[in-house]
Amino acid sequence: MPKKILVTFATRHGATAGVAEAVGKTLAEGGGLVDVLPVQKVMDLAPYDAVVVGSAIQAGHWLPEALAFVQAHRAELASRPFAAFQVCMTLAMKKGDVRSFVETWMQPVRDLVRPLSEGFFAGVLDISKVPSLGDRIKFRISVLLGVWSEGDHRDWAAIRAWAASLRPLLLK
Repeated sequence: MPKKILVTFATRHGATAGVAEAVGKTLAEGGGLVDVLPVQKVMDLAPYDAVVVGSAIQAGHWLPEALAFVQAHRAELASRPFAAFQVCMTLAMKKGDVRSFVETWMQPVRDLVRPLSEGFFAGVLDISKVPSLGDRIKFRISVLLGVWSEGDHRDWAAIRAWAASLRPLLLK
C-alpha cells in the first residue's frame, strides 16, 4: 500500500507554495500519495505516514503560522518521518556565503522536532508585492546596489533533487 505524505506550507506571496507543489509532485512521481496544503487547512495528521513542512522566511524567521503548526503537532511529527524546508531571498544574494547563516533560521523548528532532512531554497523578489513602502524602498536600493535582482530565483532542479532525496526517508 502506498504511503500517504502531507506537504504543508506557509507563504506570503506564493513562492513557498510553488516549492511545496514541486516537492509534492516529485514525491508523487516516486510512488507516494501526496496532499499539498497550506498549514491553515490541515486539521489532522492521522491520515499521513510522513510530513514535509515548509515556510517562507520573513526577517530571519519562519512565518508564525508555520512555526505554530510545528509546535501544535510536534508529538505527531516526532512519531513519523518529517522533513522541513524554508524559502528566502537571502539565498539569492549575489555576494557572500550566506547559507550557513540562513540555516540557523531552521533552529526553532529543530528545537521542537528534528527533521530527517532540511531544504533551503531561494525565493522570488517581486517588489510590487512588498506591503510596506519603507521595505519596498529598501529592496529597490538593494537591487540598485547589486545585492540581488528582482525575479524568480527558485532553483527547480535543486528543489526536485531535494524532494527526490526525501523518497527513501519518507517512503520507508
